[in-house]
Amino acid sequence: MNRSAVHRLRLISAPEGISFVLLLICTALKYNTSFNAVPVLGPLHGTLFILYVVFWIQAWQTQKWDTKRGVLLFVLSVLPFGGIYAERTLAQEERGELEPATA
Repeated sequence: MNRSAVHRLRLISAPEGISFVLLLICTALKYNTSFNAVPVLGPLHGTLFILYVVFWIQAWQTQKWDTKRGVLLFVLSVLPFGGIYAERTLAQEERGELEPATA
């Protein structure tokens, strides 16, 4: 098992998920108050999301996940708190507690 691909994806999953939730909160605050952190959090989240996608593709190719597993990890990246759940499942896979679903 190539742990480095899973490890990179795992390391970026939680920060990407947290940045998404913070961006949603800041967007709501932007329209309801004078506080506007979107110009800072938007590009930060965008960069983390692009890194997530790159690492996701690398992990999918090296781990040879089946389509269901690969799509699930992508969908988690676009759900609030999904990145945190992805990090936990990837940590289990990395430790060998969760066998990767392979084709």
